Amino acid sequence: MSRYTKRAVLALIGVLAVAACSNNGAVPSARSGGPSGASQYQPGSNATPADNTSILKKLKKDVVIGSTVDPGNGDMGPHSISIVQSSYGRLKQGQLVVCNFADSSGNAGKGTTIEVLNPKPGSKPSTLGQSSDIEGCDGAATTQRGNVCAAGFTSGLVACFDSSGSELQSYGSPIVEPFDVADAHCVVGQKGFCGYSAEYIFASDAKTGGIVNWSINQYGNPHETQVISGFAVNKKSGWSALGPSGLSYTSKIDELYIADGVNNTVVGITHAGNLLVPNEVVVLKGGKKFRCKYNGKGDPCGQLIFSGSPLNAPEAMTVLPNGNLIVANTAGGNTLVEINVSTGKVLATKVIDKSKSQGIFALQATGSKDSNTALYYTDINDNSLHELEQ
Repeated sequence: MSRYTKRAVLALIGVLAVAACSNNGAVPSARSGGPSGASQYQPGSNATPADNTSILKKLKKDVVIGSTVDPGNGDMGPHSISIVQSSYGRLKQGQLVVCNFADSSGNAGKGTTIEVLNPKPGSKPSTLGQSSDIEGCDGAATTQRGNVCAAGFTSGLVACFDSSGSELQSYGSPIVEPFDVADAHCVVGQKGFCGYSAEYIFASDAKTGGIVNWSINQYGNPHETQVISGFAVNKKSGWSALGPSGLSYTSKIDELYIADGVNNTVVGITHAGNLLVPNEVVVLKGGKKFRCKYNGKGDPCGQLIFSGSPLNAPEAMTVLPNGNLIVANTAGGNTLVEINVSTGKVLATKVIDKSKSQGIFALQATGSKDSNTALYYTDINDNSLHELEQ
């Protein structure tokens, strides 16, 4: 049975919609490796034009947006940032959604709240949702339809909430310890509003080293499927846990980026919108090589974006408007590392918290071009949301 026959069985009409929109863009068309081979892709195989402008060097002003401590139960320890894509109900476009990992006493893995802040200094957090289904909340992603899906490291679930904060549905197995989540929609080839396309949530797992996805609008794969496996995990708990994290999706080239804090690598998964069957991409030991199930045009595969120093236990990551990445060495000195995706070169580094305690667990870029790019980050050492501005 061919890959696309399997897709039709798994996802019916939605698969054809995703495949059609994902194969029309400027994405890599030739990938080696195939079903039985292992491949190690080098930076530069990606189709994004090289932009050697360092945004990080321009970000010299650090502004505190506000506290992330929940006004109701005192949850703290911000572990993610997501920007609201469109105005729905209580959520307004541009607002910032943050997940709390710890409770009011600072106990890691006990936080159960999602906060919303306005993107301006002096903002006060408001509780969007609270649930034991997201205990140990360490990831949140807003969808184009105004929902928020949050990961519960301790609960073992990912739960989605509507814009009023009401819980809609929770997702479990094959997820064991959800570590981060990312929303993927409007993939390559689509123009304008893409309300009839598949929209996926990707979730990483700190227990299994897998990446699970599912469709949240039933136009794609409606079931939780571990589509990527093999990422390294350190099997530690609380703030010390390391596994695949920093999930960052770019619709411009339909690529999902993942930080591997154990192997100190950044990996890109090409044609991520086409990931639908179990273990389509397997990360081999060491985190630098990949075994890919299929080898046709538009089929997903892995590529090594960067490896080694100055990466040091990276956990948070974001895609800049120009296509490059900023990665945070969370457990390795709270240092930001800016990487040119096309060349694999480090453009700049910047320490943003000089304390000895790990603090930077979330990054999110905003802007449309180099000149107006800014960077949001959370710091658990002061339980605040910050913005680095030019």
